[in-house]
Amino acid sequence: MPLSTKTEVMSTLLLAAGLTVAAHAAETPALTKSDLAAATTLRSTTESSGEAYAVLESLTTEVGARLAGSAGDRAAVAWAERELKRLGLANVRTQEVMVPQWVRGEIEARVTAPFPQALAAAALGGSVGTAETGIEAEVVQFTSLEDLKKATREQVAGRIVFVNKRLERAKDGRGYGVAVPVRLEGASVASNLGAQAIVIRSMSTSQWRLPHTGTVSYAVGVPRIPAVAVSNPDADQLERMFARNRPVRLQLRVTARELPMTKSANVIGEIVGGEKPQEVVVLGAHLDSWDLGTGAIDDGAGVAIVSAAVAQIQKSGLKPKRTIRVVLFANEEFGLSGGSAYGKQTPEELANHVVAMEADFGGARVYSLGSQVAPEHLPAVREIARALAPLGVEFDDRNKSGGGADISPLRRQGVPVFALNQDGTLYFDYHHTANDTLDKVDPKALAQSTAAYAVTAWLAAQAEGGFGRLAPPQ
Repeated sequence: MPLSTKTEVMSTLLLAAGLTVAAHAAETPALTKSDLAAATTLRSTTESSGEAYAVLESLTTEVGARLAGSAGDRAAVAWAERELKRLGLANVRTQEVMVPQWVRGEIEARVTAPFPQALAAAALGGSVGTAETGIEAEVVQFTSLEDLKKATREQVAGRIVFVNKRLERAKDGRGYGVAVPVRLEGASVASNLGAQAIVIRSMSTSQWRLPHTGTVSYAVGVPRIPAVAVSNPDADQLERMFARNRPVRLQLRVTARELPMTKSANVIGEIVGGEKPQEVVVLGAHLDSWDLGTGAIDDGAGVAIVSAAVAQIQKSGLKPKRTIRVVLFANEEFGLSGGSAYGKQTPEELANHVVAMEADFGGARVYSLGSQVAPEHLPAVREIARALAPLGVEFDDRNKSGGGADISPLRRQGVPVFALNQDGTLYFDYHHTANDTLDKVDPKALAQSTAAYAVTAWLAAQAEGGFGRLAPPQ
């Protein structure tokens, strides 16, 4: 037999053997019957527990707002250390993180023509202030960031820009991703065209007269101008004024200012694995919040969900094979300081991170489990999804989930992620407003979410073979 033919035969045999092994691996369950039985009990006990709501009540009552770098932020770090210890987690510790300090100050926003009246407004996070006397100028309206980018300097220079972009309500929150570039980029785009300030319609789906804050991202080398959001009813009011085809003038006075960077911390606690303690399953949430409300849904609910989920595993007496770790991240709102700091681990440490998941979408019910894992490990995720089905959780098998902002540095370095997707239909009614308070959280929905995280964390810690590694992002 010619050498080339022998090579072809051997290649065929090796390929067949490889396919047989792969098929066998795919057919072999990643989870044992005892693991799944334990998950059933854990699901029931966690859903009937009020632990998560008690954690959230404590955080919002005893600490309240937790703006990065503020006294509330420092109080939250101390609270989190105490709370994770109270919940029975091991190795409770802090990881120092440097964070920005921004002071909101005061704001006055008034229409001076054609129909003088006050507006309900809030400075966007990180905004610079006006001069002490404020500014007054004619307003030019745009319906989107794209329209603003097409404007000429002649249209904008010396004026106040108003971007009237609506956020569409959706269960998965997709409207936020479409609208939020206005808040992030709008100030720098307007400044490049010579604007004195920018006013945006709040990133909001509510009709309450409560403005939404959130970070503005100034481009390097572009003059910083004041950036303000008005509530939806006030944006509607401005829209109606423009419809009368008369010049609109605004007066703004903003005393926001930036202080030097300061210290905060990630707070970490865990259940140490029994068989593979060096391998880690991460459950994350961010400890900071905006300063207008008490940060109940963003992200006190997430803090409560992940903390109580791991505490329930601990209380059940279950001993996971891998370490299950809670990470309460510092300063998500102002630039992912905590997530970036946690992601700066050695390649060896990162390789031991089996999977990460994050709770940062309020306290509503989980309706689906998504993932981004190595494709050959998707059957293991499907097994976990089946264990979640009694909670009303469906399986999103597209395997394209992002996982969350704070764990994005891990994802970019190859760590697989899960996404326990929560119903966001009402989330942007309250997000980043004075209305983000405890009464907006349904205890039963919070308990269902906590049960979903507890079951997922437990089974992820038990899954034979883990979830592989992700390819580097393109």
